[in-house]
Amino acid sequence: MVRPNDLSVGEMAARSGVPVSTIHYYEAEGLIEGWRTPANHRRYDRRELRRVAIVRVALSVGVSLAEAKEVLDRVPRTKAVTQKDWAAAAEPWAALLDERIEMLQRLRDQMGFCIGCGCLSLESCPLYNQNDTLAKNGPGPRRWLGAASERVEVTT
Repeated sequence: MVRPNDLSVGEMAARSGVPVSTIHYYEAEGLIEGWRTPANHRRYDRRELRRVAIVRVALSVGVSLAEAKEVLDRVPRTKAVTQKDWAAAAEPWAALLDERIEMLQRLRDQMGFCIGCGCLSLESCPLYNQNDTLAKNGPGPRRWLGAASERVEVTT
């Protein structure tokens, strides 16, 4: 049975700003739910728009689909969702987003140094890692992504 506020896949895509293929993908991944009418047409409850919006915003700030799904899985589907429900579901993102904000601020503040100029001056390079000593701490750019004790703050 089609309810008056339900959306077709095309309406869902148009309203959410993503292609129909993305709506299908999100549904296949369990991020949103839909159903089929007796005529085999795809329908979505209008409330699924909020879930698509959360996924789009999450992706825009570097949260993966898997991380978005973990949060969305915590939002109840059997009752009207309250602000408290959303806040509780999003709680795990607080530390993750704080960490990403800090990393983005570091990138903003340090991007004009070695990476920007290309000179790789050993006297002032915040990324310099003499004899690759930071390799013992793990792979990747330790001065950027490593522990706080590995990072070098740049003063301009």
